Parts: sequence; structure tokens; C-alpha cells
Amino acid sequence: MKNIKVKYLLFRGILFFLRQPIIRSITPDRWYLSGMYYLIMGQELNLRNPTLFNEKIQWLKLYNFKAEYTQMVDKYEVRKYVSQRIGEKYLVPLVGGPWDSFEDIDFELLPNQFVLKCTHDSGGVVICSDKAKLDKKKARVKLNNSLNRNYYWGGREKPYKGIKPKIIAEKYLGNEEGKELNDYKIMVFNGKAKCCFVCSERFTGDSLKVTFFDLSWNKLPFERRYPMSASPIEKPQNYELMIELAESLAREIPFNRVDFYEEKGQVYFGEMTFYPGGGMESFNPKEWDEIMGGWLELPKKNE
Repeated sequence: MKNIKVKYLLFRGILFFLRQPIIRSITPDRWYLSGMYYLIMGQELNLRNPTLFNEKIQWLKLYNFKAEYTQMVDKYEVRKYVSQRIGEKYLVPLVGGPWDSFEDIDFELLPNQFVLKCTHDSGGVVICSDKAKLDKKKARVKLNNSLNRNYYWGGREKPYKGIKPKIIAEKYLGNEEGKELNDYKIMVFNGKAKCCFVCSERFTGDSLKVTFFDLSWNKLPFERRYPMSASPIEKPQNYELMIELAESLAREIPFNRVDFYEEKGQVYFGEMTFYPGGGMESFNPKEWDEIMGGWLELPKKNE
């Protein structure tokens, strides 16, 4: 037990050191990712001949960046891309913004329910189901902290580096009972969807549940970081349409995860993600890291 505690404290110390602004700014991406991968995944990062899904995600970070990827991860600018590719009807309606800071928001002009999102990161979200009960002080701290963070540095995800942070307000989505919607995430490999996973119980259970399915909606026998749901998850009404739309949006990309919601039979685009979990989330059982890695054919280097 003592050795485990020492190793944990050492791990936390090295992690803290690597994430210091001065250290991370002078550490080349490859060195940083190799170090972080070893610390988090417990094994060396193979970039010469990657076979695991997590390894290939790191390879794509280093050798497959394209300028247009920045638009695709910007939650405001991606709306133009989605509108051109699959149509404006799949966009969650904007109800306000974009704003440069929380202080710019005029809440009197917003509806009673809405969702505030930072456009440049993951997690910079405030869900308001009743404007009269919104804790504006807490929301201000969360969103302004997000605005002051460059999401690139944590996992060296280059598409995020050049985004100008803003806040937008989108329509609040919910089902007939007013409960949270499932988040359907289609994983597209070399232009073809291979599987999806569903994020559920984010706000109603003890913790977020992540459940993987194949394209025929059979539950896949593995977990990745989060536990799968013990409750049955129904296939969305427009599952095949989601797959078609995801493949259209990610057609020329080696790997991308495209997210959707379904409200009252209407499909809404969520976001596009190039490096889910930063490529540093373990599979259980581990063999699925290699199985999923086999689905991804890496392109030529584009350094």
C-alpha cells in the first residue's frame, strides 16, 4: 500500500511539472505526448509502428494536422461547415452570441431555457433549464475560466490552438419528460462509420455511463474509462441517418467522432472530435485497443 501511494504521488508530481506553462511551452509535442502517454497509459508510446487505437490517435495529433480542422472543432465556426455539408436543419438553433466574455451576455434577451457553450474547448458548458434559478456567479467563474484556457496545451491537440474563444447560447434540448437527451457519438474510420457509443446518465445517475454499440445496435463487450450502462438503451429513431450524416461530415478525415442528439424525431449535430479522450483512455478488456486500432489506416505524414 505504501509503494502504491509513493508511485501515485510521484505520478502526480511529474504530471504537475509537465503541465507548468513554462515547461510545456518549451517541450516539443512529441516529447510531451510520449511522456504523458507513459504516465497515464503505463506503457511506451510507439510512433514508429503504432497498432493501438490510442497510439494512432497520438500519431494523428503529430502528423495529420490540417488548417481546416480548426474550423471543425470550433463550436461556432463549425456551423458553417455543417450547413454546407449536410444542411442547416441539423444545427441546434442559436439563441444568442457569440460573445467575447460572460459579461457581454444580456440575459434579458435569452429564453427561459438555454445552453451556454465555450466555442474552443471541451467541458465549458452551462445548462440552464430555468433562467430564474441560474447561478450566474458560478456560471461566470466556469465560463471565464474556460475562456482563459488554451485547450491545445493539455493534450497537444493542434486544431484547438488557433481558435479565438467565444461563448454562444444554443436552444435547450430535452425529451417529452424534460429529462436529459442521450448523446450519440459515431466513430468514423477513413470515411466509414464502424461503431458508436452513447453517453447517458450524465446528470441523473451516480456517474456518466458510456456504452458502445456496433452498427447493428448490438452492445460491444468493452468499456473505455467510463462504465457501460446497466439500463437498456434504445436505438435512436434516426440511427441510420446519423451514420450517413457522420460519414458525410468526416469523409476526407482519417478518424473523427461525430456527435448527435435526437429530440422528438429531429436529429441535431453536436460536435466533431478528432482525438476522443485525448487518445489516453484505457480499454477494458485491453484487446479492444488493438481491435479498434486495426480499423484505422493512417495516412502519409503531414508534419
